[in-house]
Amino acid sequence: MRVWMSLAWLCIAMPISFMQQVCAQQGIDNNWMGGYASWAGPPFGGVDLFFTSASLSTSAVYRDIEFFRTNTNMASPSGVPRLSTNGTLVANALGDTMFNGGGLNAGAYAAQYPEGLPIAQGVLIVPKPEDEETYYLVHMTVDDQINLNAEHLLLTTIDMSLDAGLGGVVSKNVPILDDELNLGHLCAVRHANGRDWWAFCHKLNTNTFYRYLVSPIGITLDGTQSIGMLRPPDSGQVCFSPDGNKFAYYWRDHGLEVFQFDRCTGLFSAPASLTYTDGEFGIGAAFSPNGRFLYITDVYNVYQYDTEAPDLAASEVLIAEWDSTYSPFPPLATFFDIAQLAPDGKIYIGTGNSTDKLHVVHSPDSA
Repeated sequence: MRVWMSLAWLCIAMPISFMQQVCAQQGIDNNWMGGYASWAGPPFGGVDLFFTSASLSTSAVYRDIEFFRTNTNMASPSGVPRLSTNGTLVANALGDTMFNGGGLNAGAYAAQYPEGLPIAQGVLIVPKPEDEETYYLVHMTVDDQINLNAEHLLLTTIDMSLDAGLGGVVSKNVPILDDELNLGHLCAVRHANGRDWWAFCHKLNTNTFYRYLVSPIGITLDGTQSIGMLRPPDSGQVCFSPDGNKFAYYWRDHGLEVFQFDRCTGLFSAPASLTYTDGEFGIGAAFSPNGRFLYITDVYNVYQYDTEAPDLAASEVLIAEWDSTYSPFPPLATFFDIAQLAPDGKIYIGTGNSTDKLHVVHSPDSA
């Protein structure tokens, strides 16, 4: 059964680079910002999605900052917006460029995308532990435009006490890693100590993860781990389960992996893997609130997997198929693309183009 939620003025962007909210602070990811081309008027432009624990409200927004695929924002624990980024600039709570916030990912590639970078999970915002005013942006861009991969992991630091509380960028585009990296796939999860964070990226053409520890002293490289599939240049999504005990890496061309994760050590284990031969393009992945079920997409379908089943592949269930809907008009097809578990306990799936719809999994904890 297919259920759509009509969101006028919603375009491609969804905020898929949020930290996975293990030991979550209520409110910091309750406001999702998306959309671009406000100059074109409805049905294009910006949209805000504001979540509570049981409901969603939407509103059309005209703003200067535009969001393509690189897209994330942060609010205070009470839900008040603080900052956002589209991969080319950092915006403050007013939607204006934050003090010293321009020139993010500066270079030839970013110059081609003034509306924001087209890199899924290309930026990550992590609050500095024990410091309510400091945020870290971990981000990347396309450094090799021939092979379309990243060659640096960058760090930008924000001090929210600057500019009368609107914040300012105090350091920008600082390389913390120089290596060939799979584009995007930036993710973080709360450490078992409840204070620190683990953050990850993936080394290109290997099965190696870089592991960073975010603590009160800053961001430090904690080590690497080689486990699972070799990953050539890819797209797709990575995600942690809400309890932080599982991790999924999905790109249909190269397969799906589900790992166990130790929040104390920051180490992955026990990968269960699937490969696909259907030739479909697939990118989206999201866990259910209870962490048992994993949802993945290809362009035309959505599937559910039971990660507690003895045979992951055998647990596959097709739960949705594209039914040839275009909205608001052809050729804008309501395909299936990136996915995200929301604070209301539902999973929202983008369409991969400028439609005015999202797909919704209403009861993701149910088989």
